[in-house]
Amino acid sequence: MIDGRTLSVVLPTYNEKDSIGACIRGFLEMPEVDEVIAVNNNAAPGTSEEIAAAGGREVFESTQGYGAAIQRGLLESTGDLIVVCEPDGTFDPKDLRKLVAFLPECDVVIGSRTVSGFIWERANMGWFLRWGNWAVAKMIEVGYNTPSLSDVGCTFRVMTREQVEKILARSTTTGSAYGLEMMLLALVDGAHVVQVPVNYHERVGVSAVTGDLGKTLSLGFGMMGMAARMRLQSKRIRDGRIPADEISEVVRRHRDTVAAD
Repeated sequence: MIDGRTLSVVLPTYNEKDSIGACIRGFLEMPEVDEVIAVNNNAAPGTSEEIAAAGGREVFESTQGYGAAIQRGLLESTGDLIVVCEPDGTFDPKDLRKLVAFLPECDVVIGSRTVSGFIWERANMGWFLRWGNWAVAKMIEVGYNTPSLSDVGCTFRVMTREQVEKILARSTTTGSAYGLEMMLLALVDGAHVVQVPVNYHERVGVSAVTGDLGKTLSLGFGMMGMAARMRLQSKRIRDGRIPADEISEVVRRHRDTVAAD
């Protein structure tokens, strides 16, 4: 709990069996954290046992994709503040304190992995990823007239409950670009967003996206297209005029379940 507000951590997991236990324990050791939700997104065998042993709460999302897993975790979370992080060993749970320090003034605080002094040896942040993230971030900074941005791919962030509800109501993608969609939805809404440098370590195992150059390029171009498209549609998004068939299937399914109850 932080200043009377409860805090939930959401961890999506697909191929993090060997690292998720340490990540959960790292967050639960912090008195600020009230719950850790691990979203099993068709994860590797043995992942459930690691989650249980570490003390996390496991939920399941069958729709494959980073966005689908995060949305399920956000829907299941109970905290006034919600943290999103990847449990692959690249992030240090203690850096959460850097992010929450800005919450009195901000609605969304996002980590940045592009500051050289915080990139550890063997971390997967070569010049192409580093400068590619920076370039797209600067494109968004200019196009959306935002405060300084330096990284569009960092998945370590903390958000207020109010902002999470707004983001979920407008979420459309279930894939790897959902981290950027969350950022853009907050910017379009006029939320106070800031980026803070965080430590970036070597990943445990191989990423399903950044471990493949072709997938990395495809994701990068997709992010650029998403940023341009959402800028053109910003008024429609801000006004909440999004057709029901464009809303994420995870959110849509949740709405149907709530309505049925």
